[in-house]
Amino acid sequence: MGRAEEETNRRMLRVRDAMDRDYAQPLDVPALARIAHVSPAHFARTFRTTFGETPHRYLQRRRVERAMFLLRETDRSVTDICYEVGFGSPATFSRTFHDIVGRPPRAYRKERREHREAALAAMSVPTCFTKAWTRPSSSGQVFTPAAP
Repeated sequence: MGRAEEETNRRMLRVRDAMDRDYAQPLDVPALARIAHVSPAHFARTFRTTFGETPHRYLQRRRVERAMFLLRETDRSVTDICYEVGFGSPATFSRTFHDIVGRPPRAYRKERREHREAALAAMSVPTCFTKAWTRPSSSGQVFTPAAP
């Protein structure tokens, strides 16, 4: 790996870290490109090459990942969660959530609660496994273990 490629990777990681930190804020490609010190078109191409998905899709997936946590761990309304994680409308949130997770937010919450109750009734699963099983992939698949 050459010096230029290392510098490009560092810049892309810097942008991804900013997206992880500020996922709930309105972020657009020109603002992210400024963080990387490149043009918007070059940034979009390089980000996709480096991480295998567009900046917009990465940000959506990051927001949905946070929403999944809030749906599992809180009793807040889906609408409140939608706005907290940075979506502008509940309809967009629900559609994006369904595209990435494979089910709507309310169904996900219900399923996770039923799964949690069943897990508590059976044997406890280490948190690291639960996180790995419930984290969305870039392809939109979520691993769901078989019921006991």
